[in-house]
Amino acid sequence: MSEDLMKLYSERILALAADIPHLGQLDAAQGRARRRSPLCGSTVTAEVVLRDGRVAEFAQDVKACALGQASAAIAGAAIPGRDRAEIEAARDALAAMLKAGGPVPAAPFDGYEALLPARDYRNRHASILLALEAAADAIAAAETAVPAAGTGS
Repeated sequence: MSEDLMKLYSERILALAADIPHLGQLDAAQGRARRRSPLCGSTVTAEVVLRDGRVAEFAQDVKACALGQASAAIAGAAIPGRDRAEIEAARDALAAMLKAGGPVPAAPFDGYEALLPARDYRNRHASILLALEAAADAIAAAETAVPAAGTGS
């Protein structure tokens, strides 16, 4: 492994990858989404239950490289309690950080600072973005599945 790749797979990234929160599935998910990186085959499936438009319950199934796993760990720690706009903003900020030299996403997603070295590895960007993309898609699915307040029978 080259010295550059050794730096990329730092102890911090490997520690994150080994401790991904909210792994598994929900018994009664309102929204579910699966995202896959065609380049490397990494996949992340996210499931959510919403209360008042915010993630009340979250689960994820992660089959990804160490960078994708580290990303899922950072996202998993930050997603509960957030709404779709916050997660989409974090996803967009992460994409800008990786692809355009933008700043690290704002708290509570600032753990993505650990993935700054991945900027130089464009072939890893899609895998890193999967967790936030899947979560945003799962929330969107839940929002369309949940009747608006006051419209029930």
